[in-house]
Amino acid sequence: MTSQRTRDRLIERLTEQGITDKAVLNVIRGTPRHIFLDEALSHRAYEDSSLPIGFQQTLSQPYIVARMTELLLANGPRTRVLEVGTGSGYQTAILAQMVERVFSVERIRPLQEKARQRLRQLGLHNVHLRHADGGMGWSDRGPFDAILSAAAPEVVPAELLEQLAVGGRLVIPVGPVGKQQSLYVYDKTEDGIQEQLIEPVLFVPMVAGVVVA
Repeated sequence: MTSQRTRDRLIERLTEQGITDKAVLNVIRGTPRHIFLDEALSHRAYEDSSLPIGFQQTLSQPYIVARMTELLLANGPRTRVLEVGTGSGYQTAILAQMVERVFSVERIRPLQEKARQRLRQLGLHNVHLRHADGGMGWSDRGPFDAILSAAAPEVVPAELLEQLAVGGRLVIPVGPVGKQQSLYVYDKTEDGIQEQLIEPVLFVPMVAGVVVA
């Protein structure tokens, strides 16, 4: 279930759903998604579906990972990227292969520690991890030329917009838990913030506070 043929079928599905960035598709094809899951679920790693990773969190659907990454990189290369919600580390690993440096914040320490081990296993050393409340971002490492959130706030945190550099882009799901959420892109220009509605999505909520064990 983790063969190259299985991975190629996933890439075919993503292409059929409208993912066009060849670099994004190639990185997803080459990244072993099964190592980001517990062994009992690894046989489902290359389905185009979200999967549980514990602590009421999920490994995002490959389509959503591809779509958000494609949107993040649409205006050219990015050097300093903030990720809100490390989770399993899968989206982190995709980003780390496509940008210069990734700064990733996770509020649940056991998830962060597993992600750290997986990133080391893949030899990805351009990722900086922090155990903290993601809604606040990582101000002393900013400004960032891109921010990606893997959790949905009900309203966009002002702190994230403040930590965007001019010319930077925020890709984030927004909406209340259990109700309609939408994926948005926010571009920071000299004249202010430009908002773009992308498509309906379903994400875990952005929650304040941290979990240590």
